[in-house]
Amino acid sequence: LPCFHCPADERDAVTRIGITGHSNLTGNSAQVVRGALADALAPYSDGELVGISCLARGADQLFASAVLEAGGRVEVVLPSADYRENKVKPHERDSFDELLIRADSVRYMPHRSAGRAAYEAANRTLMSQADRLFAVWDGQPADGHGGTGDAVETARQRGLPVEVIWPDGVRRG
Repeated sequence: LPCFHCPADERDAVTRIGITGHSNLTGNSAQVVRGALADALAPYSDGELVGISCLARGADQLFASAVLEAGGRVEVVLPSADYRENKVKPHERDSFDELLIRADSVRYMPHRSAGRAAYEAANRTLMSQADRLFAVWDGQPADGHGGTGDAVETARQRGLPVEVIWPDGVRRG
């Protein structure tokens, strides 16, 4: 509910943060990244926080969980109609579904099947709705369009502030 005792500029202070990041974090890297995301979100928890995620495994889901734990809201951008059925592994569906049902909104890109074009469309949509981008990224170039490195490059070209989160000791497979 809005606070009518606050000045209008404080009531409207919504921070919208998008996420891009690696899905293949190894070992205890996920726990380390989750802590780093919570720390990175802390400065934004005083106002209204909205996290925008495609809910891919790894960084995207860690970010969505951290946003919810910080008291924020999550908006989901799914790359395709078949994303859950074809890209979310059966043993990961419970955690995916839990985040999906806790989302304030879910938007599907107009693609029947997941793939590079769908991921690029989802990244463009996510970035168009964000004030800044968190990137759980090891700094390596993208292995193709739609990857983390590509998303970071696109965000920087658009002038979208990017905060790279890659704590010491984090690895990907």
